[in-house]
Amino acid sequence: MNKQSASRLIAFNKPYGVLSQFTPEGKWKSLKAFIELPDFYAAGRLDADSEGLLLLTNDGKLQAKIADPQFKLNKTYWVQVEGIPDDNQLSSLLHGVQLKDGLAKAVSINTLQPPLIWERVPPIRYRQSIPTSWIEIVIAEGRNRQVRRMTAAIGFPTLRLIRVAIGPYHLNDLALGDWREEKILTN
Repeated sequence: MNKQSASRLIAFNKPYGVLSQFTPEGKWKSLKAFIELPDFYAAGRLDADSEGLLLLTNDGKLQAKIADPQFKLNKTYWVQVEGIPDDNQLSSLLHGVQLKDGLAKAVSINTLQPPLIWERVPPIRYRQSIPTSWIEIVIAEGRNRQVRRMTAAIGFPTLRLIRVAIGPYHLNDLALGDWREEKILTN
């Protein structure tokens, strides 16, 4: 960032199939298809097969503060899983589940009614004999595919994953594929 440009932060509602970078790879689109701002970089990542809130900034220090695990900004996800976990299975996510890279704990977890959200393209796979359910998971870390691995560890594979908040920043009514400027909140 040059000394004359002010720090800026944008929130982007990332669709399924879009990488958290400006260079496309293989079958995946890149941020360049949606955002044409020079010198912006993703503050953290969201897998191509995940959707929702991605923050981007032109300020390296702000990018590090948002993305670095040492700052432990809570990340909130709406997760559609295959099956219907019971209270004991969900509480195991709060106490921690063992993953290959260590213990992973949710900060909070709640069941959700199916949210009123956009259709995913392509749609998720449904099995007639297996119901699906939605849960809200808040984590303070952000290890690679952590939420997906956590739900799989308790026997409920993730079908759809939507990040709705990072710290004080929320997706709210931001339309799929759109972005908006955010006020930089200091803590």
